[in-house]
Amino acid sequence: MAGTYSQIYIQIVFAVKVRQNLIHPAWKDALHKYIAGIIKGKGQKPIIVNGMPDHLHIFVGLRPAMAISDLVRDIKNNSSNFINDRHLVNGKFSWQEGFGAFSYAHSQIEQVYNYILNQEAHHQRKTFKTEYVEFLNTFDIPFDEKYLFEWC
Repeated sequence: MAGTYSQIYIQIVFAVKVRQNLIHPAWKDALHKYIAGIIKGKGQKPIIVNGMPDHLHIFVGLRPAMAISDLVRDIKNNSSNFINDRHLVNGKFSWQEGFGAFSYAHSQIEQVYNYILNQEAHHQRKTFKTEYVEFLNTFDIPFDEKYLFEWC
């Protein structure tokens, strides 16, 4: 019997609710590893997870049997529980609704990996809002700014 073979490379971007700087350097690596474990547990391929105190970039090899929205829902739910169960922030932690998902070719893996790896240096020159709007424009995704993330 013939099989189905594919690998779809997706960069997922989402923010902390109201873009608060809540992801602390002391535990961000543990959070990133936890998220990579969620991805792996869903039968997908985590390539890199990194971000800033107010948002995350996740690069995955996605198999077509799973919808991106289902994966993001599971990542957000489980990682919010991870943060809240450990009382890593004052009050209740949550992610904003919505996310960005951007696809890449196999030949772009190294470029996207390095981009996500170097988030801190990158954001010394560019805000998250500027970065996110550039993604939308680069990928020719129509949007209404009033429906983007809640900007502080």
